[in-house]
Amino acid sequence: MTASLPVTTLLLGVGLSAVILILLRRDHLQFGHGLFWIGIAAVAALLGLAPGLIDHMARLAGIAYSPAFLLLAAVVVLVVKALHTDIVNTRIERQVRRLNQRLAIYEMERHRDGQP
Repeated sequence: MTASLPVTTLLLGVGLSAVILILLRRDHLQFGHGLFWIGIAAVAALLGLAPGLIDHMARLAGIAYSPAFLLLAAVVVLVVKALHTDIVNTRIERQVRRLNQRLAIYEMERHRDGQP
């Protein structure tokens, strides 16, 4: 027995949502990142429920082959997510560097004042 593509897509979206919720509950994933992935899972489930939506969106974008539109949209979303991750990592690295500098200054002043 083979499942149709909409049913498979719907099941994948629901399954991904369940995995994300488990990761959030176990504190393996930050809430903001979890919301992003829940959104992705919701879109997958929606596309499973209404597969004609992809064709309609592709026509609106002027793309004749709707799977190409879906692939393009997925690549764009992942590139934006990667860019956002790099921005967050850069901010964290800057904060850690500044914290290390403050700690070094604190230890230098403490050593200069004769405290062990």
